[in-house]
Amino acid sequence: MPLLHRLARTDHPTIPFTLDGVACEGRVGDTVLTAILTHTERLRLSEFSASPRAGFCQMGACQDCWVVLENGERLRACSAALTAGMRIITRRTRTA
Repeated sequence: MPLLHRLARTDHPTIPFTLDGVACEGRVGDTVLTAILTHTERLRLSEFSASPRAGFCQMGACQDCWVVLENGERLRACSAALTAGMRIITRRTRTA
């Protein structure tokens, strides 16, 4: 179940992106954080405790919303604008 439910900008054009291999859509003007949380209940799992994280300060100061693009680029989901074709990875698989 998504954490966020869109109440505004429902008429803005859609932007396709991929979240952990699943095709999704955001809206023009969405941050990556907004786009992700309108599809799922968390942004990522904490690398320290494996507890769910959904961002904290919402202004790029706290380091809680880092996500990785498929090409390895890291970005702050709360301040990065969603762009068409982004391939976002939030679920890490551990290798032995």
